[in-house]
Amino acid sequence: MTRDAFAQTQLSFPRPGRALWGAMIALLAIWLMFAAALNWGGASPELFYALCGNTDRLLAGQVWRLFTAPLMHVPTGSIGHIVFTLLGLFFLAPSLEESWGGARLLRFLCFSVLFAYALQVVAQLVVPASLGAKLVPGYWFGAAPAVEAVLIAFALTFRNRTVQLFFVLPVSSRGLILFAIGLSVLMLLAGAMGPSGLVAPFGGMVAGWLFGGGTPSPLRRWWLGLRLKQLDREASRTQPGRRRRPARNSGLRVIEGGANRSRNGGSNGSGANGGRSGPGGLMH
Repeated sequence: MTRDAFAQTQLSFPRPGRALWGAMIALLAIWLMFAAALNWGGASPELFYALCGNTDRLLAGQVWRLFTAPLMHVPTGSIGHIVFTLLGLFFLAPSLEESWGGARLLRFLCFSVLFAYALQVVAQLVVPASLGAKLVPGYWFGAAPAVEAVLIAFALTFRNRTVQLFFVLPVSSRGLILFAIGLSVLMLLAGAMGPSGLVAPFGGMVAGWLFGGGTPSPLRRWWLGLRLKQLDREASRTQPGRRRRPARNSGLRVIEGGANRSRNGGSNGSGANGGRSGPGGLMH
């Protein structure tokens, strides 16, 4: 990279589209509403936790928690949770939005975070309760798994692109993936459980590869391959049946050419009269 190109990369900022701006503004507006209500409005924290994820209550029928948990961020004591979420979306998601379009980006964000939290719920049910308490908090929330998904999808979609990590360190797409995985592994080993839990970030990275690792994505390629095999099986079952169908009688008859009949003895009167036989067996 030349000095001019490096300087241009340093000074340029992403330009989110309408879909990404809408998602970021919605997250910020929800955070502002709960921050004002809890810190200055005297609202009960139970109002906030009623929309956060909780595995036991989710299994008890409070299914809305799976959909509202990604919208919630720490409203008191710190702004880091919402700030890092917005920064991750701001710097990585615009390129995906430009490449995919706003509709696909929004679907990707929704499916990724739902997949990540659903995977975390399953993991908490499978592992022993003592281990599950170390991996999953009582209430889990936040869009951090979606940021992990965006990071992986960005790195896989733009494989030859270099980004400035922490605005200073140039990192390749492969290095960005290693950084994300390494950081999540270190947090797991240190037991540094954030609001999203320790399993959801890995679920977000898997979702980033599954839903956004190329065009088409691995999940869509799998579906298209499965559909193609199904169509091949249907064609193989119907094609032999078509071959066994008898030909329909069209009512047409094949009349032999006059030239061939002339060579075999001619048509009636052709030899006796000595006339010439034309190419179609007609007399001239």
